[in-house]
Amino acid sequence: MYKIFFKDRVLVLTANIERDLSQGVGSILKYANQGELRNFIMDFSANSQQARAYIYHHHLNELLTKVKALFRCLPAAGGLVWHADTGAFLGMHRLGHFDLPKGKVEQGESFETAALREVEEECALKVKLLHPLCTTFHTYRLGEDFILKETRWFEMEYRGSDLPQPQSEENIEQVFWVKTEEVKHYLPKTYASIREVLKSSVRLKEL
Repeated sequence: MYKIFFKDRVLVLTANIERDLSQGVGSILKYANQGELRNFIMDFSANSQQARAYIYHHHLNELLTKVKALFRCLPAAGGLVWHADTGAFLGMHRLGHFDLPKGKVEQGESFETAALREVEEECALKVKLLHPLCTTFHTYRLGEDFILKETRWFEMEYRGSDLPQPQSEENIEQVFWVKTEEVKHYLPKTYASIREVLKSSVRLKEL
């Protein structure tokens, strides 16, 4: 199953509709062709009252490829950074939301290299990459383009005592360490895709 977020609304791609179907179903499409797929996605995008919709196809990765073909795709990478000594993770305030360090993958970069670079640039800390965490997808408009941003997330570790510093030119107001018992305080103040990242970590499995 893949989730594509339209702000706080979600388009679910699945190869097993019986398993993944949830309460409060909006619309369901069985993939047949690109024209129907485009119309279904455009209708969902325009209907802000519809919280969730489903598209299913017997081959999930093939379905994702067909959906991507309808967007301008931008790769990005980010990190869920844990402090080795305190067990807290690195969070930030950006544009009025709680967020995690992330950014676009530059030409010639791997996702891993981009994730490490973005954490260093946005928080002024040198970190160690541990392992892949999850991938999130979200959409937005940029002029006439309909963007699909694919962000690959990695868990990371920081060892040291330096204070993180926000990168102001990226609209980051504050960077700080968050204790695991405090995380539920930030969930209503963040993006749906960031909630998915937090929930995917075994250290935050109670969310």
